Amino acid sequence: MKVYFHLNLGGFSNCYLVVNEETSEAIIIDPGKMTEEIISQIEDNNLKLSAVLITHNHGSHVHGLKTLRKIYSPKIYAADWDVAKNDTTVLSGDGKLKIANMFVHYMSVPGHTADSMVYGIGDILFTGDVLSAGFIGSTNSSYSDFILRSNIEQKIFSQQEITILMPGHGPPTTLEAVKAFNNFTDNYKRN
Repeated sequence: MKVYFHLNLGGFSNCYLVVNEETSEAIIIDPGKMTEEIISQIEDNNLKLSAVLITHNHGSHVHGLKTLRKIYSPKIYAADWDVAKNDTTVLSGDGKLKIANMFVHYMSVPGHTADSMVYGIGDILFTGDVLSAGFIGSTNSSYSDFILRSNIEQKIFSQQEITILMPGHGPPTTLEAVKAFNNFTDNYKRN
C-alpha cells in the first residue's frame, strides 16, 4: 500500500490517495479539490478509482467530489447521505469494508460534526478533523466536546502507539506523539 498526500490550498485540507500496488486500485479520502496532479497520478499509473471515503461533510473535504464524479464512477462512503445523495453508501457505527482489495475499518467519532468518521487502513488512521498533530476537532458545545473526547479516548487511543495519523488538516503524526504532546491528552496521561 502507498499513500499519496495532496494539499487543498482553498481550505488547507488534506486529500489522500491510497493505492493498492498489487491490484492498481485506489481510494481517495476527502477530495477537497480535484487537481490536475491527482488526476495525473491516477491516469499515469493506470489506477482504477474504486472508492471515495469522506471523513465529514465540510466543504474543504468534499468540494472536489463533483468534479471527481464527472470523470470516474467510484463508490462513495460517508456518514451523511447529503454528500452524494442516492449515490452515497451511508455508514453508521463501526465496521469493516473490503475496498480495492484492502480492509478498511471505519469508526463513527462524532463531536466535531455528527457525521465524523475515522478510517483505518493497515496501521494508518485517516482522522479527518477529529484529531490532528497538536489539537482535536473544534466543537460547538460542551456536550459535543465531551462526546468527541470520549470517543477519541475509547476508539483512537486504544490503537497501537505506532499507528500513523493522517489528519484532515496539518501534518501526519503518530498516536504516540499525540499522546505525548497534544494538550488534550493531559487528562489521558493522568488516568
